Amino acid sequence: QVQLVESGGGLVQAGGSLRLSCAASGRTFSTSTMGWFRQAPGKEREFVARITWNGRNVYYADSVKGRFTISRDNTRNTAWLQMNSLKPEDTAVYYCAADLSARYSTQTSDYGAWGQGTQVTVSS
Repeated sequence: QVQLVESGGGLVQAGGSLRLSCAASGRTFSTSTMGWFRQAPGKEREFVARITWNGRNVYYADSVKGRFTISRDNTRNTAWLQMNSLKPEDTAVYYCAADLSARYSTQTSDYGAWGQGTQVTVSS
């Protein structure tokens, strides 16, 4: 299995940037698809971005395309989400997740391991 811990959230003004980190423990990180999801108050958890185990294939939600970048380093067991040009509607708890079956998925149900989440608040 893999355990995930997010960090890097905080309060930022609109137009600013944040970099979220997801530190993983366990041997399966390097063979897992990693995803970032977010959940705003009163809303369902939604897909943000995902990256395949080798980093060669990435995919973004339309709402963040061109502003967010997902990356990973398997030698450091870490994934990141670089968030630029942040908007108030990006405010949410952000979660990293691992799909141990290494699918190309945007569905929360396909991700079996989750971190505890980190709060991102964007002020206008």
